[in-house]
Amino acid sequence: MSDLWPRLEPLLARVEKPARYIGMERGSRRPEHGPDRVAWLLLYPDAYEVGLPNQGLQILYEILNERPDAVAERAYAPWVDLEAELRAHGLPLFSVDTHRPASDFDLLAFNLSAELVATNLLNCIDLAGVPVRAAERGAHHPLVVAGGHCTYNPEPLADFVDAFVIGDGEEVISEITEVVGAWKRSGRGNREGVLRELATVPGVYVPSLYEVEYDGPRLVAITPRYPDVPAVVDKRTVADLADWPYPKEQLVPLIEVVHDRLNVELFRGCTRGCRFCQAGMITRPVRERPLEQARTMVADGLRRSGYDEVALTSLSSADFSGIEGLVGGIVDDQAGTGGVSLSLPSLRVDAFTVGVASRIQEVRRTGLTFAPEAGTWRMRQVINKLVSEEDLYSAVDAAYSQGWRRVKLYFLIGLPTETDADTLGIAELARNVVAIGKQYTKGASATASVGGFVPKPHTPFQWFGQNSVEELRRKVSLLRDDLRRGNAKLRWHDPEASFAEGILSRGDRRIGAVVERVWRAGGTFQEWSERFDLGRWLDAMAAEGLDPDWYVTRHRTADEPLPWDHIAAGLHRDFLWNDWQAALAEHGLPDCRWTPCYDCGVCTGYALEHVVASPVPPAGGSQGTGQVLGDQAAVPVRFLQRQVSRAR
Repeated sequence: MSDLWPRLEPLLARVEKPARYIGMERGSRRPEHGPDRVAWLLLYPDAYEVGLPNQGLQILYEILNERPDAVAERAYAPWVDLEAELRAHGLPLFSVDTHRPASDFDLLAFNLSAELVATNLLNCIDLAGVPVRAAERGAHHPLVVAGGHCTYNPEPLADFVDAFVIGDGEEVISEITEVVGAWKRSGRGNREGVLRELATVPGVYVPSLYEVEYDGPRLVAITPRYPDVPAVVDKRTVADLADWPYPKEQLVPLIEVVHDRLNVELFRGCTRGCRFCQAGMITRPVRERPLEQARTMVADGLRRSGYDEVALTSLSSADFSGIEGLVGGIVDDQAGTGGVSLSLPSLRVDAFTVGVASRIQEVRRTGLTFAPEAGTWRMRQVINKLVSEEDLYSAVDAAYSQGWRRVKLYFLIGLPTETDADTLGIAELARNVVAIGKQYTKGASATASVGGFVPKPHTPFQWFGQNSVEELRRKVSLLRDDLRRGNAKLRWHDPEASFAEGILSRGDRRIGAVVERVWRAGGTFQEWSERFDLGRWLDAMAAEGLDPDWYVTRHRTADEPLPWDHIAAGLHRDFLWNDWQAALAEHGLPDCRWTPCYDCGVCTGYALEHVVASPVPPAGGSQGTGQVLGDQAAVPVRFLQRQVSRAR
């Protein structure tokens, strides 16, 4: 293996933020490679500032480096200035830990957290000196694998990725390491042989082993080419987070990054059942980290990292069953240390209490973000975000009364059955929030941030046709005009970017050629507004003879095969369809963590359970607690959920 640093270092004086590429962060590793070790290069296909805080990558980095038969290093997409220098000087993509060429590794493993990083994935493969298309690779090339939420529809990238990991990665990476290790010891023979072996690992999808059939524009079927290849690939799920207290040593960057703070994951999964939310659907069941483990991870992480801010992360942090005790414990632990900012991202307004607010304000306050998602109660019943105006105003009042001055509200526009009255309800809510704040401070402010809704695979809304760019722009204009009166501010996501996300989110394997065309036309870093260009995407669609509206704005039918039907997130298709019909009927369903099982398929079909830190739900967030717990509040919820499932 070679060290590229002597040739790379002179180039860094010519680029913006050279510290992106030097490594040496606190918590980083310089592992010793060897012929008996499987070498992983973990890649985040976006800029260093975006990729370094990614918890998934950091967790796998530590787990792999703890194994005696593996090493793991990291790489991020080089910004356009360094890319130009690398290509001009004949240098490849490299790891930031030891500056080894990417081609020296056995696996290039990508984290796909957003659709628009697809072109960066191709660019990184190409910079590594590896053929972009999987079919053109030989036995001497690294295997290209990918995981993350966007792999629940892997088809748009199927021509470029050798194997996808569906679901949680903590356990499956060890199984992949063993398969690749055996292949490496055998002399790296037939490439299809190791792919066939990987396809037998639960949770691993190898797209080259499947045939795709079309009838005109319609997808007919995706079927395995061999009898030992599974027709449906089931997701991997870590049953209990208590077994995985990672990252133990969070990376501390040398430059400012997004989410530049200590992050501690409280739980995975969500059973609130928001119909627009892919993450909540695909990560079921709920698996909470033990309260004391979370508290220890915060204390140890702050001591090791030197951070003065900690975020307690999950899909809905205030839904953690022991949230008030945890927040109080952290505040007490940090008393007399000069103050540590504590934030709870992804707050449910019906789970945020005065008790939580008062404890957080004892340390330094940051801004609060609540996500009502829709402007009217009718619309929130459609999307199953069962948050009333009273819930929102009570949470906001609690925040302002405890000294907060800024509140951010997040909404979606373009949701199913949305009317102009629903859209304008966003402005009304924002104005009322400011009015509540003015009762406590003249400086109270609120920002309504709106994004165009993109229907995602494995959700009840996967059959819905997305709003067009023009319609989303019209709705933004409605809000902008209405909010000219009042003190609330408006921000919005580019509707053109939402349209491109829709192409990738809903796409089949034919979209891969579109991604390649956009990349070859210079379309990298499409997540960045200054680099995004919808024209490239539309031109590429036209060149491939594909209709954008067929993929994006068209409603799907109940019997239509979907490009991701061979990927199983645990949810029964009929459950999702029935929930879609319930949405159209404006009927909401309470949180199944505390109410009887709806038999969505995850717990019953996968022999999994909800695991919670406390048998008593958090105040304000129970949604019908008595239906399950009654006077048995001392009984562990994991046991109650199992009994409910069996009763069905």
